[in-house]
Order: sequence, then structure tokens, then C-alpha cells
Amino acid sequence: MTRRQRIVILGSTGSVGTSTLDVVARHPGRFEIVGLSAFQRIDELAAQCRQWRPRWAVVPSQAGATALRAALAGVPTEVRVGAGALCEIAAAGEVDTVMAAIVGAAGLPPCMAAARAGKRLLLANKEALVVGGGLFMQAVQEGGASLLPIDSEHSAIFQCLPEDRSAWAQRIDHIVLTASGGPFRGRDPATLAAVTPEQAVAHPNWVMGRKISVDSATMMNKALEVIEAHWLFGLEPERIRVVIHPQSIVHSMVVCRDHSVLAQLGTPDMRVPIAYGLSFPERIESGAARLDFLQLSALSFEPPDPVLFPGLQLAWDALRAPPGSTAVLNAANEEAVAAFLERRIGFTAIHAVNAATVEALAPRLGPVASIDDLVALDERARADARAHIRRLAA
Repeated sequence: MTRRQRIVILGSTGSVGTSTLDVVARHPGRFEIVGLSAFQRIDELAAQCRQWRPRWAVVPSQAGATALRAALAGVPTEVRVGAGALCEIAAAGEVDTVMAAIVGAAGLPPCMAAARAGKRLLLANKEALVVGGGLFMQAVQEGGASLLPIDSEHSAIFQCLPEDRSAWAQRIDHIVLTASGGPFRGRDPATLAAVTPEQAVAHPNWVMGRKISVDSATMMNKALEVIEAHWLFGLEPERIRVVIHPQSIVHSMVVCRDHSVLAQLGTPDMRVPIAYGLSFPERIESGAARLDFLQLSALSFEPPDPVLFPGLQLAWDALRAPPGSTAVLNAANEEAVAAFLERRIGFTAIHAVNAATVEALAPRLGPVASIDDLVALDERARADARAHIRRLAA
């Protein structure tokens, strides 16, 4: 009998985490949940632990751990605390697969730990690559990890390529990442200053967390995906392109050297790339609805409006800037989005903060040779971004 695949889900109460548990529940003999983590949703984490009875559950604070232990009386789950615990369970010998679904740069250390330990790493945390870049890919290679993208766009590209990665460079002319355009596609850019957080998180196609929903509204999410694609597929920035596809049916495309185009299509449901990552190279039931071509409206494509989405160009700018610039961009964006959601700055100020932070720091970056360097750079960029935010909020 084949042993069940033992899984840790980092960020189990978010949309990717809960979708992963939904896929796992459809295959009870194939997978085993051995670790879960959450940031704030302690009650939801407790309910997951009662259902799945993992060996470990990780929370960020002692107060959260006390509350979780009280809620899990009689459940044989060890409650652990802090970022170090995340790294330890991600690298534990009892673990086969790590679903990295933590939002933001906080996901980099446990992703690095899983990579160094040679795990099957399902990467839904794009910031690990945006911030970690070459250091992260080096850890994957040296640890012998299997890195499988979970973002729908990168999973689509991966599904269109042969398993032999050495053939990718010879096959690809360029790739095309599709974007829905978010809730403000077609809107007059002059009206964006009045956008509220509630409007920005109301995505027309996808159900996502608040931060990533705002990123979709600004298209910074796509900018980060361009950077992620650069590292995942080893492509020069000019070989990565973006088109608006409002229906979110074509999830991305590979344009081959002979100009044939390979695309992955499906309903907009994260359970499809999750199921593919869990079962690769096989395919298993995901729970997603079937794509009915007879019910589809026309599929349309259009270029991104650079006035409406000025942040998108920052991806190519940061990739061509000194090493570490993409980490600066990510840190600035996390701070700016948090300030917007807290109503301290307006929607259009997000781009202003991002551009100003990168412009100020990129020319003065030193060597980035270790994760400690990345952590220090992240802190430096956040401090600079917060200073820009204070000036805009004054």
C-alpha cells in the first residue's frame, strides 16, 4: 500500500489554505495533514485542527497559542509559536509536501527551510521568489526540492511545458501572463483617488484575501507575478508579457519558437492548480466546475492601460535595477497596501509610495548575499516606505 503524502499547510485559514484542505478531503487515502498554521484566525485554525488532528499547529504569539490550546483540549496537536516554529515544521523529516500560502515576505524563511530540506514545495507565496530571487532558487537546487507553482498563471505556464526543464529555453519564445483587470478595468483613471477599500477588494472573478485583492486592483499582483515568472522559468524580463483577459478562462500562455501558442484553460478556481501541485505528475479530482465551452461568452484580450495601472511597469524596472530592487518593491507595496486598507492613504498613493521607495533605494543597494541581507533590506525598505506614507498622510 502506498504511504499517504504528508502535508504541512502554511497559512491554512486563508483562501489557498482552505482550498487545499478541500482538495485533500476529496482524497482521504492519498494525503495526510501533519501541520497547519494561521496568523490571526485562531478559531478557524482550532476548527481545522479538530477536523484534521495534525501533529503541529503554529501561531505567531503566546496569546494565540494559549487560546488555541484551550480550544484544542483533548486534541493531540502540539501548539507551537513563532517564525522559527514555521521553519522547523516546514523542514521536518516527517513532512513530504509544504503548501506555502502565507501572504507576504513573512513566507520567505519557511519556504527557504523547506527548499533546503528538499521538500515538494507548492509555492502560492509569490513573495518568496520576489524577495528571495536567486538565493531562493539556489536553495531549491542545492536542497533538491521540487518547486511547483500554485498561482494560477504560473501553474498554467508550467502545465504547458515539458517535464524536462532543460528543454524550456529552447522551446519558449516568450510567455504571456493573463490578468482579469480587477474591479477597475475600463475605469477613468481620474476617479481612482476616491476608491475605497471595500471597492478595491471586490474582485469580479476570484475570491481572495484583502491584500491580494488590492494588488489585483492596482495590478501590482501581476507585477509581482512577472518577477516570479522570471525566476521560475529562467526568462529574461523582455520575454515575459501581460495581457488583460477579463473572463479569467485562459490562465496564461506559452508562445513557442515556431509561434504556436500553448494555453491552459479552466474555470477560475484555485483548486485546479492546487490539485495539480499535490498530485504532479498525475492529475486528480479538484472539485472545480467543468468548463462548458457552449456556455462561454467570447474570450477577449486587451493591453493593460499604463495610465490606469502604472504599477505594472515597476516589475520590469525592478528586474533591470540592482539586485535587491524587487525585494524593495515588495516591501514598499506591503506597507502601502496596509496603509490603504487602514484608510491612512488613498488608492492612487499606493503606486506613489512604491515608485518613490524603489527610486530612493535602488541606486544605493549593497550586496545581497544571504537571507540576513534580505531581511535587513526588507526592514530598510519598509522604514523608507513608511516615511513616504507619513508624508502623504500629513
